[in-house]
This record gives sequence, C-alpha cells and structure tokens, in this order.
Amino acid sequence: MSARMTNPAMVLPEAMKGIGSLTKAMASGGVGNDLLEIVGLRASQINGCSPCVFAHARNLRKAGVDEDKIAAVAVWRHAPYFSDAEVAALKLTEAVTRLADRSDEPVSDELWDEVSKHFDEKQRAALILTISMLNFFNRINTTIQEPAGTEW
Repeated sequence: MSARMTNPAMVLPEAMKGIGSLTKAMASGGVGNDLLEIVGLRASQINGCSPCVFAHARNLRKAGVDEDKIAAVAVWRHAPYFSDAEVAALKLTEAVTRLADRSDEPVSDELWDEVSKHFDEKQRAALILTISMLNFFNRINTTIQEPAGTEW
C-alpha cells in the first residue's frame, strides 16, 4: 500500500519549519518524552492513524518502555501500568481528541483540576500542544492513507 500523495507537510516545506518550531517548544515543556509518546499513541489509536500508532509504539520500545504498558495504552482505564499523572494526561488526550463526541464541556473543570494537580502551566501547555499536533498529523495521515511504517 502506498499513500495517495506525498505528505502535505513535505509538499509545502514552509509547513515543516512551523512543525519543527512547535516540536521544539513542546519538548521544552518539561513533560517526559515517554509520556508524550504515550499521549501520541493514544490519540493516534482513537483516530485510526496507522503510521502514528506504529511510530509511537516503536519509539516507546526504543525508549525501553515495557511491552505490556505499550500494549495497554488502548485500555489504560483497566490497566495497572499508569501513574496518576499518566492517567490524567490520557484523560485529557481522550477529551481533546473526541471533541465531537461530547454534548457537555469537552474538558470539564474536574478534568482540568485533575490535570493541574500533576502538571504545571508549562507542562500543560506542552501536553495540549502535543495532543493538538498529533490530532493534526492523524488527520493528514488518514486523509492521504499514509501506511504504517512510513518514515518521516
């Protein structure tokens, strides 16, 4: 299987400059890379983005994250592998990713307070930008049918 077209961010090189700047900013937010990868994996699972699911799982393996934990990201609510901070980040990921599935506030005050217990403002900014950017990439990749295993 091949993609319908070259990734739009590659077609328009100026887009990659902006993406690079965002990526650098997110990395400076003080959230551990493993957690950012877990957040990326979960958003990508929800959106059915095969290259992103593949890439985040591979990155987590390379970082030495336990295979059971990686496999349990899709069922994190019923898995013993995640800290309270990771659970809060996963809840936020699902809320932000599933905006259209909600009839009430997508990110409730209760969820915001839970996230704020574990992450300072800079870290929350990094999480929100990461979740948002992953949803951006997921939408691009699913539209052009980018296959799993694609290298960027």
